[in-house]
Amino acid sequence: MAEKIATREAYGSALAELGDKYDFVVLDADLAAATKTGTFKKKFPERFFDCGIAEGNMMSVAAGLAAAGKTVFASSFAMFAAGRAFEQVRNSICYPHLNVKIGATHAGITVGEDGATHQCIEDFALMRSIPGMTVVNPADAVEAKAAIEAAINFDGPMYLRFGRYAVPVLYGDDYKFELGKGVQMTEGNDLTIVATGMLVGMSMEAAKILEERGIKARVINIHTIKPIDKDIILKAAAETGAIVTAEEHNIIGGLGSAVAEVVGEGCPVPVIRLGVEDKFGHSGKVPPLLEMYGLTVENIVAKAEIALGMKK
Repeated sequence: MAEKIATREAYGSALAELGDKYDFVVLDADLAAATKTGTFKKKFPERFFDCGIAEGNMMSVAAGLAAAGKTVFASSFAMFAAGRAFEQVRNSICYPHLNVKIGATHAGITVGEDGATHQCIEDFALMRSIPGMTVVNPADAVEAKAAIEAAINFDGPMYLRFGRYAVPVLYGDDYKFELGKGVQMTEGNDLTIVATGMLVGMSMEAAKILEERGIKARVINIHTIKPIDKDIILKAAAETGAIVTAEEHNIIGGLGSAVAEVVGEGCPVPVIRLGVEDKFGHSGKVPPLLEMYGLTVENIVAKAEIALGMKK
């Protein structure tokens, strides 16, 4: 069984490791223990700033530091980073195209017991709507660490989404992360499953079940929601004729919407979206919540069979 690590854990450890190699500063909004930026704080206290429970102000501070030439990581829960601080992210960071990386942890319904107020399932939609914002959602701890280093070397604003829930490690240490490029995980020409974040591992499990039924599914990991890899999606649409998208996000405005936009303009084929179906979350343990909202291997298989039935 694959080792399981939460991507927020990888975020904290990567910041501490990369702090020796790169000159950047980290801001947090009184959540350093939860976001795991506290690991960086212990190692580099002079480069860490706690801005308190004032996320909008934190983004403005980040903008000021970036305007002065610093590379900045500003961290909080996704609901506060993307939601509460939206205006400051849009106007103070993205409009002047500043070098601020937003480390958004505790995204999606897998926040669990924190409930609907903290289960951010709208952040892709919010962040991808801002001009100039790059949006990244790693599938595992290895990809999370690689994405953070890529963010440091990238000039401009970036939103990085991390989860609280431990997910399987899919990649080895030789994995090469490339911003804006999707990763084909399995071979198959019967249909394509385009997934992001924790749904990538589930999609690979679904592909195994489908193969046992004589159906070969191509699984693609889209870690960069914006700019999305149009080439890999259009190629898959042309070669497989049907697509299922899978994400821990509202089906409106997220990966499913982004894929449908690409396919609708370039190679129209059926696109079935799996995600939270325009509902708020609930407080509860993670496994029952995933079942409640249909974010399961079995539902990916069911959606794949629907998509197959729609192929011309």
